[in-house]
Amino acid sequence: QGAYAGEANKARPKQNIVQIARGAGSFKTLVAALEATDLVGTLSGKGHGSFTVFAPTDEAFAKLPPGTVESLLKDPPALKKILLYHVVAGTKLASDVLGSTTLPTVNGQSLTVSTSGAPKVNESAIIKTDILARNGVIHVIDTVLIPKN
Repeated sequence: QGAYAGEANKARPKQNIVQIARGAGSFKTLVAALEATDLVGTLSGKGHGSFTVFAPTDEAFAKLPPGTVESLLKDPPALKKILLYHVVAGTKLASDVLGSTTLPTVNGQSLTVSTSGAPKVNESAIIKTDILARNGVIHVIDTVLIPKN
């Protein structure tokens, strides 16, 4: 029974999505963007349910045209719309994502899932999957997703 209790604790992560992103060190821009838009509370899981976050790395943000991140940080409504395009309600593990053709995002638009070749959401490669958090899951992507409008 003692070993079983230990397994149960291991299976249930203690950190939420934002804590994991902060601790990883490769999502500094994403965390700054979440803070600028007041989404930290939502993605920290305090009564907001669970989420699947397609998290762009700092390198993904660096691929945007020069000045884009800085201008978005000064325009929280536009930034929030972009960030919510990276979030799907509920916990969607890699098997769920890859078994879908589209995923509805919290911003109201859908992501297209492609499994021909390397798995992608829209044009962004999924480079790491199933980073479990207390309130959902993170999948790491290599490109910032931009909503259609």
